[in-house]
Amino acid sequence: MQTKVRYLSDLKFNLETWRRELRFHFDEMDTFQEKLEEVASREFGQGARKSLENFQNRIMIEKSAIAKLKHRCKAKLRNIHLADYNESIDGRLRNEQTSLKDDMRQYIKMHYDLKEEMMDYFSEYLQN
Repeated sequence: MQTKVRYLSDLKFNLETWRRELRFHFDEMDTFQEKLEEVASREFGQGARKSLENFQNRIMIEKSAIAKLKHRCKAKLRNIHLADYNESIDGRLRNEQTSLKDDMRQYIKMHYDLKEEMMDYFSEYLQN
């Protein structure tokens, strides 16, 4: 049982860390949206506008992904609070954690790829 308590504590730490990171990324997308609006207010060519619309769509997609991941983290935290301490840690809880962990890895890669592309875009169009 002590092993189970330690495992659930570690799992709770991971979930809370992911939730904080997701909140930060959500706020960061708002900041990027503001910068895109700044680019939109200036007169640039069709290429800039096309990229801008693409980034705006990707921000909406990312915010949706963030909301879903935050919801999944919250549900997992709820499961931890309701955990049966007699259940094997090799069972359902571990399988659920692995799936979310993989999805978080994929999301984080997607986020930083988008962020890098947007930073390149901003440095091209927002030079003063």
